[in-house]
Amino acid sequence: MLRAAPAVGALTGSIVLAHFPLRQRAGTALFGGVIAFGIATIAFGLSRNIVLSLIALAALGASDVISVVVRISLVQLQTPDDMRGRVGAINSLFIGTSNQLGEFESGMTAGLFGAVPAVLIGGLGTIIVALLWMRLFPALKATKSLEG
Repeated sequence: MLRAAPAVGALTGSIVLAHFPLRQRAGTALFGGVIAFGIATIAFGLSRNIVLSLIALAALGASDVISVVVRISLVQLQTPDDMRGRVGAINSLFIGTSNQLGEFESGMTAGLFGAVPAVLIGGLGTIIVALLWMRLFPALKATKSLEG
């Protein structure tokens, strides 16, 4: 059930986005999704209750879908037509690589500090990076629409 909860949340988030597309404040939704992902990660790390853990993991999946939809949409909409294939390939490479590096980092952190601290550090790190990106890239946060 714990392994399935993020997928259930992602599916639910996808259905909600299909019915209520992001028409305004896309940048805010992007960063809100990433911060919600961090908060859900922390909630999962602190939880000692299966129901709360399932809810946190479902929220994690739903918030991830929001940020992924915004990021992929912005790459497609903001990339010039003649560069879209190359930019999409590089984007895919970085996403795949970051997932593998994240898994390695999580394993190392868990080995050094334990599983719960590793989860908490990951959630807190996610929030810190999102806040830093909001400050460093205010134009991204100010993105209004995903409509081309």
